[in-house]
Amino acid sequence: MEFVVTDSSTAPVRRMSIYKQYLRQIATGDKTVEVRVAYPKNRKLAAGDLLAFVSGDETCLTRIVRVSEYSTFEDMLDTEEPVRIGFGEDETRAVMLETIREIYPPEKERLGVLAVEVELAQQVERDA
Repeated sequence: MEFVVTDSSTAPVRRMSIYKQYLRQIATGDKTVEVRVAYPKNRKLAAGDLLAFVSGDETCLTRIVRVSEYSTFEDMLDTEEPVRIGFGEDETRAVMLETIREIYPPEKERLGVLAVEVELAQQVERDA
């Protein structure tokens, strides 16, 4: 599948795998901040980049608004609004940290934490 971006952007499209539940939250606009570990390839993400989140046969094209780096998940939660990350308003901090750490164990967290703010990009999908 190929994306044709209809807002005159020339930025390349980066692809990132994501759990389906989070992809759907991004697609509806409920989740605007994606949390990632600062692997070297993720450190290259920058505002203005196009980012296609992919889960199975579902894809959601976004544009990066900002990328903020933190030392730990705790530091990130001190700054980022949990509801924008996809947590419910009644989620406790302990539950949020447990949820994130089920995806990224401590050895990954030590690489650093990125909060990637995204917005939906205008797109048309077509078979390549």
